[in-house]
Amino acid sequence: MSDPVGEVHPQFSDPAATARPWSEIVEVLDGAEIFWLSTTRGDGRPHVTPIPSVWHDGRLHIATGAAEQKAKNLARDPRCILTTGTPTLNAGLDLVVEGTVERVTDQATLQQLATMWKDQLDWDFEVTDDGFADHGSRNAIVYAVNAQKLLAFGKGDPFSQTRYRFA
Repeated sequence: MSDPVGEVHPQFSDPAATARPWSEIVEVLDGAEIFWLSTTRGDGRPHVTPIPSVWHDGRLHIATGAAEQKAKNLARDPRCILTTGTPTLNAGLDLVVEGTVERVTDQATLQQLATMWKDQLDWDFEVTDDGFADHGSRNAIVYAVNAQKLLAFGKGDPFSQTRYRFA
């Protein structure tokens, strides 16, 4: 699969702005320790929570307990948004990833992800038959986020809004 091509939105960007290279977007996705996950409750109310994520094979991956609100929301409606960025106005890059989740149960992939969680976030997960166990007790569902659209907000000189679409 080829890298998505960015399209600068002229209405929300400085005239001198150009699309950030995809490699720069991946660097942020791979380096961010925390994201904000937005899902929708059964009654339509939004639910937002911070969550660690790892970037693997071109997708973000998250893990959550089956009894948690976000897991209940994703079981009913797999659409979600993950955001990450910087807390400053005039520097950095903020990302908004819109997509749908699918459950990860493949043992080889789960093992790779557990290793990444440990290496990148110092979080110990044990691989189970269909997900993770946290310290041998709580079971966690592992999801891969299939992105449909990513928005990149460049802050500083020049300000920019770039949209990346996925096949």
